[in-house]
Amino acid sequence: MVLLTLVGDDAVKEGHLFYFMGSQPECEDCKLKTICMSLEEGTLYKVIAVRKQTHDCALTEHKVRVTEIEKVPQDVLVPKKFAIEGSLMTFQEIDCKKLDCDNYLRCHPPGIKEGRKYSIVALEGNAKCQINEKLVHAKLM
Repeated sequence: MVLLTLVGDDAVKEGHLFYFMGSQPECEDCKLKTICMSLEEGTLYKVIAVRKQTHDCALTEHKVRVTEIEKVPQDVLVPKKFAIEGSLMTFQEIDCKKLDCDNYLRCHPPGIKEGRKYSIVALEGNAKCQINEKLVHAKLM
């Protein structure tokens, strides 16, 4: 489903990925806040088209452009016992402190909230784990 939002004119281009991290105090009095605040906090979005309309933004102090976006599944690692494609799962981070692990950001993905329910839209095979957890590559929405 295509959504509309405003993205900084200096950074917006087709294919650009961004996380919506929630509203900011500067947005409270903005007449266009409903277009930005209709996004889901912590969700990854992809710019699919950039429109010509621009507006001033109090938050960035620059121009923002009307942009067509869509939600993007996020790559994460989940315990194999919970990995059922098409199911809902409550996300729990893997208890691991190995910051040098190649999979650390998949076990602790930015934007994904612990305790929130996500749909498993695809599974992509087993993952190697430095602490010997049985993990599977999954795409969550």
